[in-house]
Amino acid sequence: MLLVIDVGNTNITFGLYRKNKLISTFRIVSALQRTSDEYGMVISDLIERQGVNIEEIEGIVIASVVPNTMHSLVNAIKKYLKRTPLIIGPGTKTGIKIDTPNPKEIGADRIVDAVAAYELYGGPVLVIDFGTATTYDLVTEDGRFTAGITAPGIRISAKALWEDTARLPEVEILKPKSILAQDTISSMQAGLVYGQIGQTEYIIQCVKKETGYDHLQVIATGGLGRIIASETDMIDKYDITLTLKGLQLIYLRNQK
Repeated sequence: MLLVIDVGNTNITFGLYRKNKLISTFRIVSALQRTSDEYGMVISDLIERQGVNIEEIEGIVIASVVPNTMHSLVNAIKKYLKRTPLIIGPGTKTGIKIDTPNPKEIGADRIVDAVAAYELYGGPVLVIDFGTATTYDLVTEDGRFTAGITAPGIRISAKALWEDTARLPEVEILKPKSILAQDTISSMQAGLVYGQIGQTEYIIQCVKKETGYDHLQVIATGGLGRIIASETDMIDKYDITLTLKGLQLIYLRNQK
């Protein structure tokens, strides 16, 4: 059995693979500072609650964009799960080429998403991850990661509204009945959701225009991606487990 771990700015997401099937996912908040023992106890308990014996786990792979968590997390895995994880980074065999001036600048999560999108859906492909930040990454037909765009995520934009504007409340992020809002809450929701849809469609249009890829596939992932993907026909597929699939593919590639 394989444990895949995606360490993001908001959550740490775990996936359990039995052979090639994702059988379970769970997550914890990544913003909290934890000791290795705290991580170990929480992760062990969550794994066992999925009906899995820790001794069944034969391999572990991690992609992280939060360096401060890694020391405690890796030590927890070694101590409680008795495994040394594969950590995605420079030198890891991924199956795609990072064709940018400084490949080390590209976050592990973006590489993992790009690998999964290219392997599962083919290229050229634009991968959109609606996470803490909204990222757009381009992989060519021959498997080269050539460009990336980074924008504030929907939650970042929402947080800026209610934290930096005295009279605006914290609101749930969802699409209102109409863009023609008539109250404060739906007004904020309209701006956040329709604004993200507009940004998404415009960036896709610009990428297609500059690359000439009329047949460009667009694959979306990330927690809030479902809201946006359901409101535009410019996104071909929404895949909530894309990152976990990419982690599994990279792990298998590095076992050969």
